[in-house]
Amino acid sequence: MHDAIHIADTDRVFVLTGAGISAESGLPTFRASDGLWAGHRIEDVCTPEAWHRNPALVWEFYSARRLSGQQAQPNPAHFALANLESRLGDRFFLCTQNVDDLHERAGSSRLVHMHGELAKSRCEQDCGRPPVEDHAIYHSLAEVPRCPCGARLRPHIVFFGEMPHSMDRIQQEIDRATLMLVVGTSGSVYPAANFVHWARVAGARTVYVGPEPPLNASAFTHIVEGPAGVVLPDLFTA
Repeated sequence: MHDAIHIADTDRVFVLTGAGISAESGLPTFRASDGLWAGHRIEDVCTPEAWHRNPALVWEFYSARRLSGQQAQPNPAHFALANLESRLGDRFFLCTQNVDDLHERAGSSRLVHMHGELAKSRCEQDCGRPPVEDHAIYHSLAEVPRCPCGARLRPHIVFFGEMPHSMDRIQQEIDRATLMLVVGTSGSVYPAANFVHWARVAGARTVYVGPEPPLNASAFTHIVEGPAGVVLPDLFTA
């Protein structure tokens, strides 16, 4: 059993979620013990170099991820966070490292995807056009549509070595948060692993929820061990 954590009327809550919350819905994490992500080396499917070398393999990989994501369902942890948002309104902000849409399907709306979104595509040349909704499962590179500028569309995913999205907004929200909740991250992927340190500097309480302590556990004021789907629904009182 764990003690409930009180959220006051004046608290602003910043939530960071990672692969662990999606893993409870059956989606694989890429930090598997064999170093492979769904049977592929990260270097072959999730770097700018991989895209330039073999865009067909990258699209094959992300089409398979799309299919898995569409078949997965939000779990109680996703619904608990959506319920917390509905209670707190604009005092709630969610940043996810995940590229699936399970948070949205559970009802979350005040969120950013810092590592991109699986159900969107964008111009490989960054011609200035915004990403487009794209749920298609591509079986060959020839099926992938092109941007109106003529360049190929690529997955709207932040590859390793690329800059995460919405960092200015994320920094702003961390600076004004009084409570940071981190769910299901290993504490090994940067810059997200630094968020808890930024929050502590700003004076926030910091809570971690996951099956085991993260690598940056010393930065948290509370560690709550257990599956997020079990812990989160009863964790907060307001």
